[in-house]
Amino acid sequence: MTEHGQGQHDPGMLELFFLAIVLVGKVILRSIAAAFWLRPSPVVAVIPAKDLAAAAPGQPVDETGRAADLTFQRIRRNWGTFFCAFGFGVGAAAAVGFLFIYFTDGSNQMLGGTLAVSFAGFGAALVLWAHLLMHHTEATEPRKPAASSYDDRRIAVAAFDAGRGDVHRRTLLKWMIGTATGLFAATVISLLRSMAKPRGPELFDEVWKRGQRLTTLEGNSVSVHALEPGQVLLVFPEDRVGDEKAQTALIRVKKELLQLPRERADWAPEGYVAYSRVCTHAGCAVGLFEAGLDMLLCPCHQSTFDVLRAAEPTGGPASRPLPQLPLYADADGTLRAAGGFSSPPGPGFWEMP
Repeated sequence: MTEHGQGQHDPGMLELFFLAIVLVGKVILRSIAAAFWLRPSPVVAVIPAKDLAAAAPGQPVDETGRAADLTFQRIRRNWGTFFCAFGFGVGAAAAVGFLFIYFTDGSNQMLGGTLAVSFAGFGAALVLWAHLLMHHTEATEPRKPAASSYDDRRIAVAAFDAGRGDVHRRTLLKWMIGTATGLFAATVISLLRSMAKPRGPELFDEVWKRGQRLTTLEGNSVSVHALEPGQVLLVFPEDRVGDEKAQTALIRVKKELLQLPRERADWAPEGYVAYSRVCTHAGCAVGLFEAGLDMLLCPCHQSTFDVLRAAEPTGGPASRPLPQLPLYADADGTLRAAGGFSSPPGPGFWEMP
């Protein structure tokens, strides 16, 4: 068995970049937790009115009767508001980036990355809000049959006035939530665009054109005397050398053994057959050729294709044959393409069974 062509690609810098973002975000969240969550917050409770005279009007007290640490609470609310707004802002910005990349036909890696950042921003903001800005205890007071006293009413008004700052902060956060929710809904709804009518002819890119010379990676033309039966060569169109979508396996077999369909009888001059190297299962490079069995093998998931029978799949998960390239030899014996691939190369395609 011989191997031809390039192997699998190393992980891209983009994946490493997003991994670094996740790790840095984890460190930041742990720092916030150490600063706020691990410090016990005072438990606010309401005590009977007859005992409130001993406390300052409107001053919350904890279960032991000691005054709450208002300075710490104020810092907690201010920083909590900042981090929540920052999280919603990051999520909203990432959602806008997702929409821009989606409607400008950007890469799938960028789509997935911006969507992940958007989820992370919204999720972190909601978690921080729940832990830093919301009360976690239930305050109760025995119900009295008589009307409230003057002191009770005065303390209630003072407590209500003390919450004005929280109301303003909640208004800001509500606007941020509304904006983030709207943008997130827009990203989800925009995906329905992909379920509509199949895309236009730009997906049906004609990789090979009639008359193009078969060219090696070094830029040399290929003649009918280049290979012996059982040998394989990587070739490209003369204007797309190195293009992954255009990579083609040129194989020479014994002409009398070919079992091509009748309409392809003239596609293999002197026993030369050419097939796309892009596997129809997952897009890996079909780089292994078993000369004894005349089989092409994909190293990723072990799909096999019968070279003699138009690259029909004989094993593995691939269900479609490799697209075949029709060939002819010109007057000088140079191999040229007689047209495009029999079908678009690659694993997934619109309107392809």
